[in-house]
Amino acid sequence: MSDTSTDTHASKVEKQNPLLKMALELGPLLIFFFGNLRGEWLAKTFPALTAIGGPLLIATALFMVATVLSLIVSKIVFKHLPVMPFVSGIVVLVFGGLSIWLQDDTFIKMKPTIVNTLFGVVLLGGLAFGTSLLGYVFNAAFQLDAEGWRKLTLRWGIFFLFLAVLNEVVWRNFSDDVWVNFKVWGTMPITILFTLAQMPLIMKHSLEEKEAE
Repeated sequence: MSDTSTDTHASKVEKQNPLLKMALELGPLLIFFFGNLRGEWLAKTFPALTAIGGPLLIATALFMVATVLSLIVSKIVFKHLPVMPFVSGIVVLVFGGLSIWLQDDTFIKMKPTIVNTLFGVVLLGGLAFGTSLLGYVFNAAFQLDAEGWRKLTLRWGIFFLFLAVLNEVVWRNFSDDVWVNFKVWGTMPITILFTLAQMPLIMKHSLEEKEAE
């Protein structure tokens, strides 16, 4: 019997469809970027969108719709909702809704700060109680010993807090366009580089590597 609840493990279907999984995660961000870039054109082409607000709020509305559709497709195709996109999606809907309702884009700009702080605090808080929570998220991808999970959880916890601080610096000190470009084209490369930098640690503490030796 398949598990259809929100899950932290990568399913067999996810492993077989990595490009689809990536598209579902990146798609809403690309739509957000397009919405902000072409917000004025969208408002002229579809006058009803002017009721939402300016380009950034139109982009926020499109982002919310795309996020919901992404989660629905994930549920249908993968039979569960990956925990990190699910939590992020909830925050998008709450803060995006507040931004549009109050006509204040501050809320959507703070969304990455809230999400990354939440993940960072949860991971570091788990370590404080002796639990490496990252193991529950990534143990379907690779198997590490207890020390490896502890170190990796610590690094990811600090990294999430770093992203939260970085988002605050960018949105509070630069234009909307700069912030949107940073959110779409800056955060992902930084995260990929950080992930690649963890490979030596992962290889060192991999149980599969130790079994092979």
